[in-house]
Amino acid sequence: MNEIMETQSEQTVGQIVAEDYRAAEVFKKYGLDFCCGGNKTIEEAAATKGVDPNLVKKALTNLAEQPNEHHNYDEWSLDFLVDFIINNHHKYCRSTLPEINFYAKKVLSAHGDDHPELEEIYYELVKLYSEMIEHLDDEESVLFPYIKKLVEADENNKISKPSGFGMVAHPISMMEEEHEEAGEAMAKIRKLSNNFRLPEDACATYRVLYENLEAFEKDLHKHVHLENNILFPKALELERQLNDHPNSNMQTT
Repeated sequence: MNEIMETQSEQTVGQIVAEDYRAAEVFKKYGLDFCCGGNKTIEEAAATKGVDPNLVKKALTNLAEQPNEHHNYDEWSLDFLVDFIINNHHKYCRSTLPEINFYAKKVLSAHGDDHPELEEIYYELVKLYSEMIEHLDDEESVLFPYIKKLVEADENNKISKPSGFGMVAHPISMMEEEHEEAGEAMAKIRKLSNNFRLPEDACATYRVLYENLEAFEKDLHKHVHLENNILFPKALELERQLNDHPNSNMQTT
């Protein structure tokens, strides 16, 4: 048990969740950000929330001693992980965000006079929808294809053509910044909605809106985690290895 806790002290929260996604629920319980803020150690993350890090470590240790039936995303190949993200999280965003916006507009029309926070929630959602769709398009058309080419280069010791953006760190940095903005938007919506707590006069559509918002937030956290803490670091390392390989003819300029 002490060995597990020592290892946890050296890792970032993002690395811990990358190894065992069940840890996400532990961090969520204590209000620790494991996706956009996944580059902090447990001690650092706990300090920002005024949480005892030993309580977090104890919960993680108990988790590690239980059978794990979840996917180990950290062991997946990068091209497979890219397809998984597109087919699950990108598809979910594209189908769910328009529906959420529809419900938000409807609830604002019916309850906006009594609940002025709904106007701000709707504004944040319209902005988030526009930015997220552009973000997904950029990943699918630019970054993800290049990551797949890195995998191909690793397998065949060559790449078909150079990228138009230089090193992969540039688009990754942009995507991480946009992840941060999306996370901040959802945090603001959570606060405005009082943690998605329904008012007494809430109708059925109101309930559907808040349920969908909470589900979207949960999916977003996992989506960002898979990219920030697993896909992006591994893509950076793979590109570095290919550039350092004496027989590699990969071009990145």
